[in-house]
Amino acid sequence: QVQLQESGPGLVKPSQTLSLTCTVSGGSITTSYYAWSWIRQPPGKGLEWMGVIAYDGSTYYSPSLKSRASISRDTSKNQFSLQLSSVTPEDTAVYYCASDPGLAYWGQGTQVTVSS
Repeated sequence: QVQLQESGPGLVKPSQTLSLTCTVSGGSITTSYYAWSWIRQPPGKGLEWMGVIAYDGSTYYSPSLKSRASISRDTSKNQFSLQLSSVTPEDTAVYYCASDPGLAYWGQGTQVTVSS
């Protein structure tokens, strides 16, 4: 069974870049036709899909993030990462990584607070 684990700082200052990593076990991030997403949930709001990196390294992002998001991967470590630039307090959320297709497997989530 695929397992995902998010890691990264829990506190980021406004205007800085938020960086999170998702470590995948039980499956390879390069397995054909699989993809790996980042999703977040701000306090009191619904889930927001942020972007995805596919098995071949191609990436797709939510237009709402206006080019602030970047997803990359390290295949040697079976990890993929999220960078979100120019953060504001509105980026405070629980951040999840999840597997596609079907968002079948999720990490436990990590709280990120944007505050000075």
